Formats: sequence, C-alpha cells, structure tokens
Amino acid sequence: MNHDATTLSAAARSARRPSLWRRCRRWVLPLVAVAVLGLLLSHAHKVDWAGAWEALQRYPATLLLGVLGVATASHALYGCYDLIGRRHIRHRVPAWRTWAIAVTSYAFNLNLGSLVGGIALRARLYARAGLDEASVAQVVGVSLATNWLGYGLLAGGLFAAGIISPPRQASIGAGALRGLGVVMILLAAAYVVACAFSRGRQWQLRGRKLRLPSAKLALIQLTLSTANWSLMGCAMYLLLGRQVPYATTLSVLLAASIVGVITPIPAGLGVLEAVYLALLSGSVRQGALMGAVLAYRALYYLLPLGGGIVLYLLLERYAASHPQGGAEADTPWRAQTR
Repeated sequence: MNHDATTLSAAARSARRPSLWRRCRRWVLPLVAVAVLGLLLSHAHKVDWAGAWEALQRYPATLLLGVLGVATASHALYGCYDLIGRRHIRHRVPAWRTWAIAVTSYAFNLNLGSLVGGIALRARLYARAGLDEASVAQVVGVSLATNWLGYGLLAGGLFAAGIISPPRQASIGAGALRGLGVVMILLAAAYVVACAFSRGRQWQLRGRKLRLPSAKLALIQLTLSTANWSLMGCAMYLLLGRQVPYATTLSVLLAASIVGVITPIPAGLGVLEAVYLALLSGSVRQGALMGAVLAYRALYYLLPLGGGIVLYLLLERYAASHPQGGAEADTPWRAQTR
C-alpha cells in the first residue's frame, strides 16, 4: 500500500512538471527575447555605419548586387546545416522551419556572438517549435561540426600549401602554420573515417544515447561547409577588385575568422580589419582594403541581420498561431524501443 502511494505521488509530481514549465515559459522566453533585443541595440552604436556607407558608395551597383547575391547564397547554405542535424536525429520540426531557424540564428550569431545567436536564440526558436533540450543540443552540435569541418579542410589545405605567411609579430612561424594545416586536414579526414567505422555504435551521455552521423552525412557536411566558406571568400575577392588571388583572399578570411572566434568581441569588430591590414597591406592600398572590409561587413553581416530580424518575427508569429505540435525527436534508438 505504501509502495502504491509513493508511486501515485511520484506520478502526480511528474504530471505537474510540464504544467509548471509551461507557466514559467510564459515569462522566461519573452525575457530571452528582450535580452536579445537589448544586446542588438547596445551593439548598434559600435558599428561604423558612416564608414560602411561610404565604402558601399564607392562600388558599382552591379558589383554590390553580385556580392549581396553571394552573401545570400552563403547564408542560405548555412541554413542547410541544421537540416543535416534534422536528418541525423530525425526530429519532426518541418524542414522549412528548421532551415529558417538556422538562417535566423546565423545572422544573429555573426553580429551578436555565438552565445546569443548560435545557442540562446536557436534554443528559444526550437523550444517554440516543440523540440526538447537534448535534441536541440544534438542539432547545434551537428551544425557546429559541419561548420568547422569545412573550415578545417579548406584552411588546412591553404595553410599547408603556404598560401599566406604569418606577420612577424605573430607568435606562430610559417613552418608551424604549415604543420597546423596538415593537422587540420587529418582531423577532418579522421572524422569521416570515424563516422564510417562507428556505424550503429552509440554512447551514453547523461542518460542520453548519442551516435555519429553516417559516412554519407559526414561527406555532405564537408561538402556544404567547404562550399559555404568558399562563397564567403568569393564575396571578399570581388570586393577587393580581384587585386589579390582568390586563394590568398580566402586564406586571410579564414585566418581572420578563427581570430574572431578566439577574441570575445561581438561580430569580431576590429578583428577582421586588423587581420586584413596585417596580411594584405603590402598588396592593396590601405584605403581600398578598409573599404572592402567595411563593404563586406555591411553586405555579409548587417544586411542579413535585417533579414534575420524579419525572419525571427515571422517565426515567433507562426509559433504563436501554431502551438507545439509533436515536434519531438523521433530518433532511431527511440523507434527501436517501441
């Protein structure tokens, strides 16, 4: 009898938890939205809007439209990263909504940092779509892996080939940079091999079963990511007026990207400019170089952020009119237990 009473009490507590979470979420999620808006407003005054506008005015309209098209294609391609995660864990959030969440998060991530865009905003939008925390973590993990796999393959190849040489004041020499490039290539290759030979294997992490993607998905990750980073390099190559070889332009962009990640500054303000000045000041006039960097920031960071805000509002509106509708993860191991 006591055992039955204990069981009923535990069941009652368990039944109350979702209701408690729903009540808390009414306040927590809007607070997250307010915090994101506050960060956006506080970040706006740090952007050199006048410099960006002057840089844009110096370019032909056709060139700017072409670069904007390349930037749009890059952002759209990044949205496919979360579709890989969707395929891997088989959650039920519609493909279009998954893609839209990824594109929105990427725009905020570039301008406000990964904690806001890559994690907090993504978690909020997926929660609104009905996805549980563990599934969100796996989708984000697959997306991050996709992004850095392509980076490692491209940057590793370019660094190993000696396309760029680090400045004298850098703490790494040319030989060490080449060695680092080789290691990056090997890590990307090791990931694909691990995915190929770990088929069906699962790992336990805090009571959750995790597994690597298939070798086919791993190759798709590498392909999409290398294409995306290549598009980013193409945008800067066009803005520099093709004065610098494409491989060099891409190498500098990749070097600036990793420095921007290491430096805890939203949108890497000043980092992109500093790296380009350090590595290309001898090849391009400083005025033209700074103009290209500011134009790149305007076309790849700022304009997509405007689109991201619109997309975010549309997603919020859709979530309000379509409450959670069974978007939980339908993972292979869960299906096996049915």
